[in-house]
Amino acid sequence: MNLLEKSDDEIIKIAKPIWENLIRSSNNKDYGSFTKDFSSQMLYGANEVELGKQWANNKLLTSLSEEPDFLGCIRRDRYITVLYKQKSNTVTGEFLGRLVLGVEGEMIKVFGATIY
Repeated sequence: MNLLEKSDDEIIKIAKPIWENLIRSSNNKDYGSFTKDFSSQMLYGANEVELGKQWANNKLLTSLSEEPDFLGCIRRDRYITVLYKQKSNTVTGEFLGRLVLGVEGEMIKVFGATIY
């Protein structure tokens, strides 16, 4: 599968359920669901204790709005970065959501996910 050759519309259809799951599971502090689409590289760095600390200490990460706005895609090397304007239900302001997708084996996996 050549992910980089897909159109932005095709990427949006792939990324949308992944991003929605990350939002929902982060809000619920559900480690298993949050990491289900992670690449092996991401799983290695995203242990349950560290994520639990982030959820406990950052109100934004557990109050994400379930209506992000898609901003665009950036293709680089073997990865596609999908950018979202993300809001919170309790923290004021707008934030940048970044989802990095790539292929591991034959599956599309998350190689990065951040909120700025």
